[in-house]
Amino acid sequence: YQFYSKTGNETLVEGMMEKKQTSIRYRNSKNKLVFILVCSLSFLSMLPLFLILWEVISRGYKNFNLQLFTEVTPSSMDAMLSRINGESIPGGILNGITGTLLIVGVAILLTIPLGLLIGIYLSENPQKKFARLASYLTDLLQGMPSIVIGIIAYAWVVKPLGGYSALAGSVALTIMMLPMVVRSTEETLKILPRSYKEAGLALGSSYRNVVFKILLPSGFGGIFTGILLAVSRVMGETAPLMLTALGATVVNWNLMEPTSAIPLLIWDFYNDPNLVDLIWSTSLLLLIVIFLLNWLAKIVARKWKI
Repeated sequence: YQFYSKTGNETLVEGMMEKKQTSIRYRNSKNKLVFILVCSLSFLSMLPLFLILWEVISRGYKNFNLQLFTEVTPSSMDAMLSRINGESIPGGILNGITGTLLIVGVAILLTIPLGLLIGIYLSENPQKKFARLASYLTDLLQGMPSIVIGIIAYAWVVKPLGGYSALAGSVALTIMMLPMVVRSTEETLKILPRSYKEAGLALGSSYRNVVFKILLPSGFGGIFTGILLAVSRVMGETAPLMLTALGATVVNWNLMEPTSAIPLLIWDFYNDPNLVDLIWSTSLLLLIVIFLLNWLAKIVARKWKI
């Protein structure tokens, strides 16, 4: 028989290999533990959202029909008689849908030009004192409570005009949307390659044409995404509209008259026990609209990625 004895180097190598395998097993176990922990915490953070969606969908689909989109809000008496007779509540939220389209539409028209111009100025003049002041005020405005913005719009628009109006509501929403549009425009223009601007100027284009015909179209994806997110944010705001638009029981397209909106109707239904069943269908519609806006924003951001 021939006996084989390991040398010192071989023993050392085997010890190192065994130690390395032990370290790998430890790291793999730690990775699995952290992965399970992250997944569990993520699920817990999403659980309230799933519960809210389930509650709204399970209760809101009952009154989610064509009548909801084609008729105005019923009176409390009609709703009470329908509940006594075991019938579904008549009427819908047409006045809220048209009011939301009017108020948010005017707010978009006011916000986009102003937000684009401020964002362009901040991105092109980051070192100027006025630009730094404007940037600071934009951040301050973004964190301002919506009820405070409603009070400001009440003092600036409602009082001078002598009454509540859709225009006052649009001004309030414009103040809320403006910081997001400004920031999205500024940050999008900042990450564009500097060669775009240099090439346009080298070819003899004016500074204005370079900004509006080269830089803005190139950053369309980021800017448009910011606009959509700003719209989805203000779509469900109630407090500013309570102090500015007030609400109405009829369809109104006059900017100078009180106008209803979907969030205002949800608040009205909450305060009326006879109309409380309409809360869920109205909330479901609002959630669907906001979901579609966010989904569209993601598609645009993915397609026009810089």
